[in-house]
Amino acid sequence: MASSYWLFKQEPSTYNYSQLEKDGKTVWDGVANNLALKHLRSVKKGDKAIFYHTGDERQAVGIMEVISDPYPDPKEKDESLVVVDVRPAGRLKKPVTLDQIKADSAFAQWELVRISRLSVMPVPEKLWERIMKMSG
Repeated sequence: MASSYWLFKQEPSTYNYSQLEKDGKTVWDGVANNLALKHLRSVKKGDKAIFYHTGDERQAVGIMEVISDPYPDPKEKDESLVVVDVRPAGRLKKPVTLDQIKADSAFAQWELVRISRLSVMPVPEKLWERIMKMSG
């Protein structure tokens, strides 16, 4: 089964890629938006995800490997809130900024450009490869 590609957003002052590298793995939680949760429920063990710093940075900084299928958030009573476990799979050689992505017409219809508040979104394989190329 082929892997899927995702983008997971996080405010770097809350949790950043350097912290993930130190921790070795983490539970990706805190997703409450219905569409983001729908996407997170579609994530599978073995998928890859871009770690995207929000806030002032607004840039893709690293790659993560998803190491679990989605499961109910153990910290929440609502079973519709799910989490996945992730581990670092490598820092991008150069961060790819939102401005760079917006300047490239190939990304015009992608959720990162159209629905900027969405914290979990699929990355079509062509766009994944383009981001990897942009990162050096």
